[in-house]
Amino acid sequence: MDGAIHTPSAGQSRVGRIHDGVSRDARDIAFQQDEAASAGTCPLHIIYYNRFVTRREFPIAVAACASQAWARSHWDRTRIAAITDELGNTADDAIDLAHEIGLWWVELRNLPGTSKAYAQARDADIQAAATRLTNARMKVSCVDAGFMEDISQALRCAHLCGADRVRIFAHARTTGQAPALDALAAALAEMAAEADGQKITLLLANHPASSVATCAEMAAVMKLVPSRALAIEWNPHSARGREQPFPDGYALLPKKRILNVRAEAAGLNPGVPGSEDWRAILQALDRDGYAGRIVLETGATGPSRIAATRDAIEELAHIVREVS
Repeated sequence: MDGAIHTPSAGQSRVGRIHDGVSRDARDIAFQQDEAASAGTCPLHIIYYNRFVTRREFPIAVAACASQAWARSHWDRTRIAAITDELGNTADDAIDLAHEIGLWWVELRNLPGTSKAYAQARDADIQAAATRLTNARMKVSCVDAGFMEDISQALRCAHLCGADRVRIFAHARTTGQAPALDALAAALAEMAAEADGQKITLLLANHPASSVATCAEMAAVMKLVPSRALAIEWNPHSARGREQPFPDGYALLPKKRILNVRAEAAGLNPGVPGSEDWRAILQALDRDGYAGRIVLETGATGPSRIAATRDAIEELAHIVREVS
């Protein structure tokens, strides 16, 4: 696919080579040779198409390129997202680093450089952040609302940012007591109805301090609340210590309701105790038709957190390349 798509007939210009005369977008990713070109794939958005290609020929050319791309894993760096307050001390710094390391998606948790949640911020601050991201051609993966409370502000924040997902945790877990899943399900059903009315999906994340810490608990809640507006954010690392998150825990989850996956930096190092096998996880997700993103969370604090995010993104991107 790196040459002409077909041999031109007399008087007809040949179809340009891939990459010929194509201007780069600010968000284009500079793949290494072994990441894309040598694998025989080509991003569909950079096929050069001129006015001499017939309506019949162009779909054939696109299909030929697509068939090679889809024959391999669908993973690439464009499906990695990061949290803005882990990318920079200011919104502009976060955007600059996101561009530098090739990210298209970000999650909004706290205003960069502060501990104030976006979901609790003034409309003016949210709109200013949304404008910066739009101008930078970045997209918001989701808005973090934290532990279950009144989600109205978080839903409004999502609308202002152009996001269609809000991440939540279940109620805090009571030590020594089994979660009251029926009561939790009733509360979640009410929240999901509110979100559905605004065309937003709630992502229920498993967390060791919440009533939904394990895949078994998540699966039980999803069965009790079949709403289309309630989906799963799966964090394998959060379940560690309570269950074997993969493959045992993952096997329990309703795969079609997994809309977000979180990777913690502490779990990215293969062979290190407490880490997950992310290569196997990504391959399993791909086999099960997962089309969402992987959100990186480092949990780092202090002056070193930006460097920690950069290093973790590169490690996750390396894993993605290996399974692609």
